[in-house]
Amino acid sequence: MWLFAMFDLPVDTQEARHLYTKFRTFLLKEGFTMMQFSVYARYCASEERSEAFRRRLKKALPPKGEVRLMAVTDHQFGKMEIYRGKNLCSTEKPPDQVMLF
Repeated sequence: MWLFAMFDLPVDTQEARHLYTKFRTFLLKEGFTMMQFSVYARYCASEERSEAFRRRLKKALPPKGEVRLMAVTDHQFGKMEIYRGKNLCSTEKPPDQVMLF
């Protein structure tokens, strides 16, 4: 499944910009990829893994602004249509699973 974090955070003061940067850096360190401005996504191998990321993300929320989390299945994600200009592009592929023996 894919976990999306979509946010609108204030950037009107130096402190607000610092909090925005801190939150964005947190997402990147947690393995999220920027899909569009203020829309980040991360592949999670299971619902339990997705829930763990949600808990960590909730602890890192800035005090102001709006953050939305949405989980979609791999199948739903694969049905997404992406256009660059008028050209249809393929969706991102989930990362290869690491097998531990």
